[in-house]
Amino acid sequence: MMKWEKLLNRGRFGDLASKSTNNSSRSEFEVDYDRIIFSSPFRNLQDKTQVFPLPDNAFVHTRLTHSLEVSSVGRSLGKEAGYYLLEKYPKLSEAGISAYEIGAIVAAAALTHDIGNPPFGHAGEEAISDFFRHHESGQIWQNHLREDQWTDLCNFEGNAQGFRMLVSKENGLKLTYVTLAAFTKYPRPSDIPHRDVARKSQKKFGFFINQFADFERLANFLGIEKNSPDCWCRHPLAFLVEAADDICYSIIDLEDGCTTGLVSFEETVELLAPILKDRFDPEKLKGRSMTQNLGALRALAIGQLIEECVVAFITNEEGMLKGIFDKALTDVIPSAKALEKITEVSIRKIYRSQVVLEKEAAGFQVLEGLLAVFSSSIYNKCYRPEQFSGKDKSILRLLPEDFPLNGWGEEVNPYGLIRALVDYISGMTDKYALSLYRRVNGISFPGN
Repeated sequence: MMKWEKLLNRGRFGDLASKSTNNSSRSEFEVDYDRIIFSSPFRNLQDKTQVFPLPDNAFVHTRLTHSLEVSSVGRSLGKEAGYYLLEKYPKLSEAGISAYEIGAIVAAAALTHDIGNPPFGHAGEEAISDFFRHHESGQIWQNHLREDQWTDLCNFEGNAQGFRMLVSKENGLKLTYVTLAAFTKYPRPSDIPHRDVARKSQKKFGFFINQFADFERLANFLGIEKNSPDCWCRHPLAFLVEAADDICYSIIDLEDGCTTGLVSFEETVELLAPILKDRFDPEKLKGRSMTQNLGALRALAIGQLIEECVVAFITNEEGMLKGIFDKALTDVIPSAKALEKITEVSIRKIYRSQVVLEKEAAGFQVLEGLLAVFSSSIYNKCYRPEQFSGKDKSILRLLPEDFPLNGWGEEVNPYGLIRALVDYISGMTDKYALSLYRRVNGISFPGN
């Protein structure tokens, strides 16, 4: 059974002694938050798709605004859960842990929860995976890679990409172990013989094969136990990060759908009413704009869902420590069916709307095109020098200065090289990816 005293250790990933090195008045977890919010990968989320790629409506959420909102909800969830934990486990107070700090952990982890997402949202994840599965310029790399490395590339996962970015030796943020653990909703690698479909934590994977040792080090440091030979239990605070995300995308994506006219205001109210229960007074909607009413309904719904998720966390906290409980908190709360209905409507009317599907289709073309152009030039330089052309040289000059291009060949495992290319392209914003695609394919020229 896992122990909170160890799970909340303030040690920082990347410090050789694995101890706190913070001498300021800020807590370690406030430092985490500040490092994240001032980082380049986080700033790039301002121009990455939440639901609507390249939105024309300034009100519609991007990954940046979504992440800030999830972090705010996460802080509330963590702080409320923290009051319970401190009362139940007095040793936490003796160790200097406060409810505010537990809230800060969840807030910081929630702030990073989408940091590994590529351009064009989930369509971007699928586009990268499909490139290696189906495109000839992607498939040629298979013979140079181990099976587990190839599995990584054919199953691009934003959660694993995020973990990779956060622990990178070159560019990682050196966050605390506990923030990294709370970030990791899926504590398993991509290539496992079997997965337990009943466990939410095994639905996806949370780290690539070359970050396996990093996560193993994290798990050992915090005392996170395994629930199978290849999979670990979740850190309990990861359930709160997941709940914050579930609450925000359910309620706020619906709000965006209403704002853009894909879901009527009347249907939006009808969908939210079972969550609001006695908080809902139709009379208060009169005489105000739709935007004002949506904001009020959203705030009430989120407040209700926070309360329900905190109760669910308290109820199942011991099961989390034992690795027995492994479900989304939003699946076991009184409003679970109402959220399920919102998801069903959102899929049908928002996520599969014409405007979203058209821009997602364009996103497939853009990412496939960029990967094809750059990977072909890299492959020719490393493995087909007789075909390495002037065009290839020009293409490779567009890569970042720190791209690890030199010194590669048959004697060196190329996984790091192709993974670096995926890092570069997945880190682009939607607009930059579109602009670069047009330029490298001669559709537009710089300055036009």
